[in-house]
Amino acid sequence: MTATVCSNELRNGIFISNHLDFCSSMDDIFSRLLTLTSYISGQFVRFIEELIYRDINRCSDDVVDIPYGQQSRSSSYRCCSSSSTRPCMGILDKIASDIKKRLPVNSRFEIVESYSNLRGISFIFHGLMFPLFGLRFAWRLALASCKISFCYVKCAQLQICCIIDRVRKTLHGSTDDIGWLQHTPGMAPVEDGSARFLELLQCVRNGDHNLPDSFVYLLIPGLFSNHGPLYFVSTKRFFSKMGLACHIAKIKSEVSVEHNAWELKQYIEELYWGSGKRVMLLGHSKGGVDAAAALSMYWDDLREKVAGLALVQSPYGGSPLASDILREGQVADKQTRRIMELLICKMIKGDIGAVEDLTYDKRKEFISKHKLPDGIPLVSFHSEASVGPEVLATMYHIAHAELPWLPFPSFGCSEESTDAETGRRVPVVIPVSAVMAICALHLKLRYGEKSDGLVTCRDAEVPGSVVVTPDRKLDHAWMVYSSWNKDLTEPEACEMCEALLTLLVEIGNAKGRKKGV
Repeated sequence: MTATVCSNELRNGIFISNHLDFCSSMDDIFSRLLTLTSYISGQFVRFIEELIYRDINRCSDDVVDIPYGQQSRSSSYRCCSSSSTRPCMGILDKIASDIKKRLPVNSRFEIVESYSNLRGISFIFHGLMFPLFGLRFAWRLALASCKISFCYVKCAQLQICCIIDRVRKTLHGSTDDIGWLQHTPGMAPVEDGSARFLELLQCVRNGDHNLPDSFVYLLIPGLFSNHGPLYFVSTKRFFSKMGLACHIAKIKSEVSVEHNAWELKQYIEELYWGSGKRVMLLGHSKGGVDAAAALSMYWDDLREKVAGLALVQSPYGGSPLASDILREGQVADKQTRRIMELLICKMIKGDIGAVEDLTYDKRKEFISKHKLPDGIPLVSFHSEASVGPEVLATMYHIAHAELPWLPFPSFGCSEESTDAETGRRVPVVIPVSAVMAICALHLKLRYGEKSDGLVTCRDAEVPGSVVVTPDRKLDHAWMVYSSWNKDLTEPEACEMCEALLTLLVEIGNAKGRKKGV
């Protein structure tokens, strides 16, 4: 299609160029015609002058001396050759005055009559040039109008082509970018670890906790986590009850990936030197991308301090939603970017680079420069959101968070009942699951891709990692926000995190045995 448009533009350009060349040639023809007319008129008048000079010299041999005639002829030729506007009129006037002074009256009358006829002939030749000048002026005016018209048509054609290209780019979207990691040569293959993960998850639910305390577990939150104060709080509390050292990275998630990579590098070194234990990383969403960037950029400093990395629903390859919002060259791209800058920079006090780093172009550029090390144990977890009518219509799954205990006054009661304590829990209801379901349905209909609402399954698979897929449909926010209607028969997010980290420890031990460590 693009080749057809380019060929049409080239054909139109050749047509306009040929037309302008034709107009220029016609203008040149008119100029040459005017020059030829002027030359013929001058030559004809000069011929008449020579005839008159010959008759005057013949008739005035006894009146006008020869030196004077030669002098008059030489001066007349000089005057004719030097004058450009009316070269003949000055000569004829001088001849007429000389005739009146030197010749007899009868001869004067004949010569003056000849002179008048000569002036009439000259006027006729000069009059013939006025229509040519008018025709030349009309032609140039028509040529200028034609040039302006063709310029307007060309500008309109370029505008239409630009609009068509923007619409085509908007409709095409991220079709060619989704899953680009699987098609890139040189990327390490992935391994399926879903079966072993489900076994470990069942053991965790049965009370068999095999997660060792020889590591420090660092949970890295994702984008906009600073506005969710209970992000990963339930998982941290669950790990702490088992006597494990667990921390939540205190980073500003609304900044660029490279900035967070430096912050995490310092955070990991602080935990390592403070506890003497290696750090096991678990990053959710953008937190997994930030953690992977820290290992890619500062692996020489973190080689002995990090034991493994689990990426949970992380857009390691990029996010189609971020790319579709911030893609340049599509319809209303500048207006959309202004809106995002207003929301992120002005209202949230973040950085637009945090969202830009999740686009496909930025991820391709970053991964080409900073690849993950080969020796690090990796686990990639991705899921698919439910798009059933019960989620879209009734918002059955509604994410919520419970605020900590509030210092309510006891009003003289020394002991508080369980019901009163339960009443102090203030739920923050957010229909996150319904929004994720709508986004997942959008990606399914537009690209035919499975996703959790924000990240497609193919983009969440990190090359060289063990890929884990749960046996139930979970949206992007399920791992950090629990559901309003809890099902005791289903595992919770903290149990899944424990199973993921246990699998990561097993992968690290297997790699250590291969290396003889």
